[in-house]
Amino acid sequence: MQGKELMDKSRTVSQTPIAATEFDVQKAAAISVLLVRPIGILPDKPGDQIRPFALGLFNDIRALAKPDVKATALRRAVGSFVHSKRYYFASAQSDSMRHDIDGKPVEPLSTEDRLVAQRRLLSLKRNNDEHSVPRVEPPTAAAPSKTEQIRAALLKRNRQT
Repeated sequence: MQGKELMDKSRTVSQTPIAATEFDVQKAAAISVLLVRPIGILPDKPGDQIRPFALGLFNDIRALAKPDVKATALRRAVGSFVHSKRYYFASAQSDSMRHDIDGKPVEPLSTEDRLVAQRRLLSLKRNNDEHSVPRVEPPTAAAPSKTEQIRAALLKRNRQT
């Protein structure tokens, strides 16, 4: 089992902070438009560091929601960000820290939380691999037409006589 963990670790651990992509920034912007003010934990531009959220941070974020924003919409937007491959990758790092709403580190991620992030990241990678390789079905012979079936039966009967 230890070999498997080391193999998995090599695919889930980076030596540098995990940088946000344009897609991560779009997800962060989807959260920001639902809030009365920007929050420092979200990336503003590609290349900004993705930072794992402190435990219970959603409650702080929800307190900043615009009056007309439903909690479900906010939860979905935040969920889209925190259940992404790059967020899991950032959380899986051996030196991962949780951050407050302003983006300041508050505590290291527990070993258990890092392992969960690694497993989810590997699961996402496997799912992406399965969906990215197109399945090629072997060609199947077309069913013979009624005419071909009659012809084959007559030829078979003629050979037997």
